[in-house]
Amino acid sequence: MASEIPERLIIGPKEGVTYPLTVAYCGNCSMPLEYCEYYPDYEKCKQWLEKHLPDEFERMKMGATGGGGGGGDKGGTGAGATSNAAGEPAGDGADDAKKPQKRGGKGMMKTKKAKDDVPKKITLSRSARGKRKSVTVVTGLATFDIDLKLAAKFFGTKFACGSSVTGDDEIVIQGDVKDELFDIIPEKWPEIDEDFIDDLGDQKR
Repeated sequence: MASEIPERLIIGPKEGVTYPLTVAYCGNCSMPLEYCEYYPDYEKCKQWLEKHLPDEFERMKMGATGGGGGGGDKGGTGAGATSNAAGEPAGDGADDAKKPQKRGGKGMMKTKKAKDDVPKKITLSRSARGKRKSVTVVTGLATFDIDLKLAAKFFGTKFACGSSVTGDDEIVIQGDVKDELFDIIPEKWPEIDEDFIDDLGDQKR
């Protein structure tokens, strides 16, 4: 006798679901909303949601305060984790819920301490790549609370070249654009004065 196939394994359109499916993405971390809580800077995600998608923000808040029962489609574990991350005191959570959050919480605290300890300074350097090519290395943008992914995307678009985040606070831009950055960075981020930008010259990587 063939047993019934569970509904979750049935392929094809499901009843009561409107197609095509629409997925909302966060403007801060660029991930689907249900993954925001795993982003290191979750607080900025919440600020963006509150400003641009207030309905979704309220739903996430309700899921977080519902103790795992309210946010059905978020999953019990995710709702518990959100609650611990969002709740400031977090004093009465269960030990099992605290363990994964302790790791995440410590990571976020270390990041904040590192930003406080490191002076606000941006360094630009050029590094040889191969015989004739070179790359420009930008460090220190994170000390001004600038999203490195968005900054790398901006540089890539501005110079029509490859640009990527290669470290905790480092962006590598393909090509020699170091001199142009002295004008472009203060123009893009007015809070950064030219005095905060240092030229390290040619460096080996």
